[in-house]
Amino acid sequence: MNQAIPYRSIGTKQSRVSVAFRGSGSWRDVSASVSESAAIVFARRGCCMSHVVKRLLLGLGANPAVYEVEEDEESGVVEELEAIAQLGNGKVELPAVFIGGALFGGLERVMATHISGDLVPILKQAGALWL
Repeated sequence: MNQAIPYRSIGTKQSRVSVAFRGSGSWRDVSASVSESAAIVFARRGCCMSHVVKRLLLGLGANPAVYEVEEDEESGVVEELEAIAQLGNGKVELPAVFIGGALFGGLERVMATHISGDLVPILKQAGALWL
C-alpha cells in the first residue's frame, strides 16, 4: 500500500519561508529543517522531473519531506538553498534533494546513484531507510 508523501507549499500570500518551515523567515530556519530531516525534496509544483524523484524515493521505502515551490517564488527559494549548501557558484536547481542535511543533487544525480546501486546505502546511512 502506498503512503501519502507529506508536503508543504511555498509561495502563498504569507512569506514563503514561514509557510514552509513555520519559522521566523530566515535562512537559519530553512537550514535547521534541512539538517533535522533525513531526506527533503524541494520541487517545482507540477514538474515531471520532481515527480520522478519523489516517486523513486518513495518506491525505495524512504518517505522524504516534499516542499513544492511556486514558479514565481523559485528564485528566492533557490538562493536560500544555495546559502544552505554553501555554494558560491549558484548550482542548485529544482528538484533539489537534501539527504542527511547536505545537498545531494538533482534528478540526474539521484538517478545515476540509484542505477549504480549506491542510493539505498546512502539513504540508510542518513536514516531515511530502516531496511
